[in-house]
Amino acid sequence: MDQVMRLAGQNGLVIFSNSSCCMCHSIKRLFCEFGANAAVYELDQEPRGKEIEEALVRLLGRRSPLPAVFIGGQLVGSTNEVMSLHLRPDGSRSRLITLLKEARVIWLYLYSTALILL
Repeated sequence: MDQVMRLAGQNGLVIFSNSSCCMCHSIKRLFCEFGANAAVYELDQEPRGKEIEEALVRLLGRRSPLPAVFIGGQLVGSTNEVMSLHLRPDGSRSRLITLLKEARVIWLYLYSTALILL
């Protein structure tokens, strides 16, 4: 658990992933489209990947913890939590964009054709 929190605190956006996971790929692509530079740990390619994944299972409380996203050193969650923050049913501004801005991961984002300075 300590290693997960240490790695999560080293960058404004950290994604624990598996290189063959389609949901992991989708989440990494979403952040890439925001212009966010994430520290990505592909656990199937990390020497201590199994240990990290087991710690994430305990932290998230679910059997399949990947992708696991941390913003500003804080656990956001997996795909459902990330998408819930991004897709707002009332059409309001994405809370995910706000979190990325507050963590200084991004500084602007284009909504439709208008430039929004965050």
